[in-house]
Amino acid sequence: MIYVGIDIAKFTHYAAVMDGDGVVHHKPFPFDNSLSGFNLLLAKLAPFGKTNLVVGLESTSHYGNNLVDFLFKHEFNVAVINPIQTSALRKGNIRNVKTDSIDAMLVIKSLIVDGYRLLTPGDLKHDDLKSLTATRHNIVKQRTRAKIQLHALVDQVFPELHNFFTSGINIACAKALLKRFPLPQDVLKARTDTLTKLLCAASRGWYKDAKAAELKGLAAKSIGSNDTTLALEIKLLVEQIELYDRQVDETETAIADIMKSINSPMLSVPGLGTINSAIILGHIGDVFKFPSDEKLLAFTGITPIIRQSGKFKARTARMSKRGSPLLRYGLINAAHNVVKYVPTFNAYYTKKIAQGKSHYNALGHVAAKLVRLIYVLLTRNITFDPKLSA
Repeated sequence: MIYVGIDIAKFTHYAAVMDGDGVVHHKPFPFDNSLSGFNLLLAKLAPFGKTNLVVGLESTSHYGNNLVDFLFKHEFNVAVINPIQTSALRKGNIRNVKTDSIDAMLVIKSLIVDGYRLLTPGDLKHDDLKSLTATRHNIVKQRTRAKIQLHALVDQVFPELHNFFTSGINIACAKALLKRFPLPQDVLKARTDTLTKLLCAASRGWYKDAKAAELKGLAAKSIGSNDTTLALEIKLLVEQIELYDRQVDETETAIADIMKSINSPMLSVPGLGTINSAIILGHIGDVFKFPSDEKLLAFTGITPIIRQSGKFKARTARMSKRGSPLLRYGLINAAHNVVKYVPTFNAYYTKKIAQGKSHYNALGHVAAKLVRLIYVLLTRNITFDPKLSA
């Protein structure tokens, strides 16, 4: 077997080639993070073929993603290893030296000593899910902040609107009004039939003539400020929120398409949902890299931290919270939903509440039970059966 170790950097990578007997075929050499650099790597590897060759590189942020895609498209066997593995080998060296060329050789040694798992097309889809769900989560957070700011501005210019729109000012009808007539004086100047058309169209016929007249009455008595600066800020915020809405829709469509192509058995669990399933699956990746459900639980970070010393043992245990916060968010949110739709999970949640657990503590226990169920579904590739959650 021929091993290729690549040390990833932002601008210049280093690669080395060695066989299983320790014979170095190429000492560490640099190549640019560019098409010409990638082609140089291909030329260096061409004499060895692809069948008995494994290319290994560390999982280092996003810097190696383009190279991984390039190698995968050229049908190389690619293995991404944990930087902890090379770090342990480096510390085992007396001198503990770190250079790009040395790290390229350490990647090879890690492949030989610690073993490896080759990337599959499924891994790339999991990476896409992880990226898309993170993007969606960030957009949703930005949209939430914008909505909070919008509420604060409406409180200043037209506080009566909160009672006029019983479903809140985040509905389409309210946003349409605020974009065109953000201030009470704007509403008063507008013709009643113009307001009626706007409200009726934006609410799909829900708000009619009487509501336009009611709105004008509220504007006449409003205690809000007619500050044109605040009006401009309101218009810009509404446009931002609408942009965020479109971006969320686009990312959710892309996520749904990937989940449909994967056809994961997770989607068969009532209440789990496409987005939560995508968050969980994107972070878990290939479930077979976890020898047991306990290993998967530890990876999620929802397992409790045990505190014990001598005769002392803590009565309560906090969640470890190691790993991805977004993964824990997806699991807790999923647990909240499956409690509503799966009787066995609901019974388990009720039992924990009866034991004196708080709502979120009980959901943490449900999430742990859910992880075990997910492990079974993915490793056996079977759909949900209520008996599995008993």
